[in-house]
Amino acid sequence: MARAWVINSYSGYQGLSLVNVPVEQPGPGEVRLRVEAFALNWGDMDLMLDNYSFSFHDFPARIGMEAAGIVEAVGEGVEGIAIGERYCTLPYFYYQRGASTETLIIDARYVTPAPEGLSAVESASIWMQYMTAYFPLAEISKVGAGNHVLATAATSTAGTASLEIGRILGATMVGTTRFAANRDYLQMKGADHIVVTDGTGASVAEQLLEMTGGKGIDAAFDPVGETMIAQYSPALARDARIYFYGTLDTKPPVLPMKDMFQKNATFQPYSLFNYVENPDMCARGKAIVYQHLKDGRIKPSIDRVYPMEEYIKAWDYLRKPRTSHGKVVIKTGL
Repeated sequence: MARAWVINSYSGYQGLSLVNVPVEQPGPGEVRLRVEAFALNWGDMDLMLDNYSFSFHDFPARIGMEAAGIVEAVGEGVEGIAIGERYCTLPYFYYQRGASTETLIIDARYVTPAPEGLSAVESASIWMQYMTAYFPLAEISKVGAGNHVLATAATSTAGTASLEIGRILGATMVGTTRFAANRDYLQMKGADHIVVTDGTGASVAEQLLEMTGGKGIDAAFDPVGETMIAQYSPALARDARIYFYGTLDTKPPVLPMKDMFQKNATFQPYSLFNYVENPDMCARGKAIVYQHLKDGRIKPSIDRVYPMEEYIKAWDYLRKPRTSHGKVVIKTGL
């Protein structure tokens, strides 16, 4: 037997319970990982309240899509994956097979070797944030020198990853934060400009227009939604694209159509899963992340590590305003 955190209804993380589960054998095309560490993700917070873009098939269900562990067994037809080696999970929608467990059965398409030189905790903290940022900026909008990109909620792990990726691509990066105390952290992560959304001073749009010399932003990487889009939409550049990838506002946004009509802007609901499921695009994304990690141009930031037994306590910490930033990770102790 092994231990796993499960949820039995859309009751939020307070409804999680730690239970014993059988150690299963992988089926055709599957891999079994002995999970060493798994990371918390804001999307899982929404999922546990049925506010996510996917839902569970039924209950009980496990949470989580970011893990690292040792391959213990492979199913029929699996090639090139070595038993005894550390692998990471790639972002995928897992339905009942979430990573909040000591033993995980996963489709072999959604694992990849852990990068050299990283611990299990660090290896569990890479793929969701960096691949989420990579595809909109590098593959779709293809931003570079001369482009201005806005990352809202920039202290989130995906937000800071977008600052790092955008900086590598040569774009001018702008990050928003509610707290002026986060300025140094965001500058360290790659922000050229920072907008503090505390209601003091000029409006968000006025600041963005000043920062961009009146041109406006070419892309917005936004997990917030309605209350934020209306603040920056007057500062959209011609043919701008809004990548909406989260619902921190807890509801779909009402779009500022006048601003979008005037600037020929595109609103794109964005899910990383669509790109991970495309073999060619997934391969390009992985190659870039591996290379940037090797070159030292990106590096996972770990805020806190909790033991397996303190999963709910870790969620309590994640949902509160924080003065430090980075991934919150569970270490199973295996």
